[in-house]
Amino acid sequence: MEKKQFQAESKRLLEMMINSIYTQREIFLRELISNSSDAIDKIYYKALTDDSLVFDKDSYFIKITADKDNRILTIRDTGVGMTKEDLENNLGIIAKSGSLAFKKENEAKDGHNIIGQFGVGFYSAFMVADHIAVTSKALGSDTAYKWESDGADGYTIAPAEKDSIGTEIVLSIKANTEDDNYDEYLDEYRLKAIIKKYSDFIRYPIKMDITGKRLKEGSESEFEDYQEEQHVNSMVPIWRKNKSELTPEDYEKFYHEKHYGFDKPLKHIHVSADGAVVYQAILFIPENMPYDYYSKEYEKGLELYANGVLIMNKCADLLPDYFSFVKGMVDSESLSLNISREMLQHDRQLKLIAKNISSKIKGSLQSLLKDEREKYEQFYKSFGRQLKFGVYSDYGTHKELLQDLLMFSSSKEKQLVTLEEYVARMPEDQKYIYYASGESMERIDKLPQTELVTDKGYEILYFTDDIDEFAIKMIMTYKEKEFRSVSSGDLGIDVEDNANDSESDKKENQDLFDYMNGLLAGKVTSVKASKRLRKHPVCLSTDGDVTIEMEKILNAMPNNPNVKAEKVLEINVNHDVFTSLKDAFEKDKEKLNLYTALLYNQALLIEGLPLQDPVEFTNDICKIMV
Repeated sequence: MEKKQFQAESKRLLEMMINSIYTQREIFLRELISNSSDAIDKIYYKALTDDSLVFDKDSYFIKITADKDNRILTIRDTGVGMTKEDLENNLGIIAKSGSLAFKKENEAKDGHNIIGQFGVGFYSAFMVADHIAVTSKALGSDTAYKWESDGADGYTIAPAEKDSIGTEIVLSIKANTEDDNYDEYLDEYRLKAIIKKYSDFIRYPIKMDITGKRLKEGSESEFEDYQEEQHVNSMVPIWRKNKSELTPEDYEKFYHEKHYGFDKPLKHIHVSADGAVVYQAILFIPENMPYDYYSKEYEKGLELYANGVLIMNKCADLLPDYFSFVKGMVDSESLSLNISREMLQHDRQLKLIAKNISSKIKGSLQSLLKDEREKYEQFYKSFGRQLKFGVYSDYGTHKELLQDLLMFSSSKEKQLVTLEEYVARMPEDQKYIYYASGESMERIDKLPQTELVTDKGYEILYFTDDIDEFAIKMIMTYKEKEFRSVSSGDLGIDVEDNANDSESDKKENQDLFDYMNGLLAGKVTSVKASKRLRKHPVCLSTDGDVTIEMEKILNAMPNNPNVKAEKVLEINVNHDVFTSLKDAFEKDKEKLNLYTALLYNQALLIEGLPLQDPVEFTNDICKIMV
């Protein structure tokens, strides 16, 4: 029998593919099953135009058989089969796909589609087999043919005996090596797991003889093994069923079966799109954050199927980072696959699906916020931080999309409020959306800077996440209202100054502040009379875009950028401390130096900033005690 050689290009492609294209050997079974499914589909298509053919779906199946003793794995189908010419063209020339050619000749009808399009998946079997024999009898043919190959060296084709139409692929599984265990591809439970993982939703039955145990006949304690043919794939995926047929329990069961999480999903989104791009999707918004969510190990992405065949476990391109918490899957007939079927071409269809999915997720979250507030707040406590990162990232590109989903605790009721709710209840005379940053709500409540805003009856948003202020800086304004920190130098609140009205008093106070500013040169940009303080003697405010809280966060990062806020020391001129300052300015500059250092360090402590010299601070306290 003459041994034929692969074309030079095909030979190089085969060698490359076996060694490098596929990252997981188990993919070979998915590829062979997909080819078998295609072969059955072809009979279906022919039956649509050939009255002599009757397509009885129950008569078509794929059978997987493992022979451990002889190290043989067989994949048999009842599909259209191949002629000698088909074997020559489809298996003798790598990357020439019969499925692709057939697809061009026959447009998909009734929801069927041809899976394989590139014709190289078959050769992935050489990753696990050192010899492959394909025996096939084509529909309408009286003669069967066998194609055999040991790999890149070439192949033979000869007449063969086969009673029924279809194709039988026999793999001689490689012997184990020190580094590789090939026995797993002969283990029925491992094979079943691979089928469930990749081919669970192939629309034809995939059969296997599964071993079980039963009592021996006539015995009450002795068991024997027996084999029973079983369908190992589900065939009809949940996402292709009508939504009206499904219950919340069905979706929750699917969530757990797919191991999307151990919690209960807060909400599911079932999408059936039939427009510019055709796809089905089931998405879940989880209840709890995965333990590794903010670690390098966490992998975002949705399961991606092409016509029911799993292509990728985690397709990151389908989810933006700010929605990376979403779990679920997408199945599409519109996607193009590359030669390995493992990586998608990032084409227009994929981008359209990703855009639609993002819109669906946002709409679902808005619905949750509007109709199920308690559930949304539960979600937000788990994933709100990620939404804020989304606002901040990419220079605020996504702020319009996400800003209505944000929530912050507020001084009114100490509960979460949206920006829309805050603006809706602003008094007419309030110019800005006020916020205060700090480690906790309790600490913010004690900040001296909040006194004036609180006295005016204005609501304050509490920023307790390190990302909060950075995200708001990207938004800048919401419904034409600018955000303003309570520590800002200008609060936009008119205040009547009743103290020290005379020009001479103002001049004297300014001389005092200039003197104190000289003492604190390099630490503050100025010292001035405060219009915001009521009970407290001193506080720090800021000029410029960088606030004190932002300074703390930035300087706590690796490769410390040493960012400094432009700090202003504000003195309450109506406090008794100010009287002591004026008296010291007139009579005892050394004492004024001491008071200035103490007030500055007190202001630092209030802000949670480190003291430059704690020992000096304690010594200064001791000086005023003696």
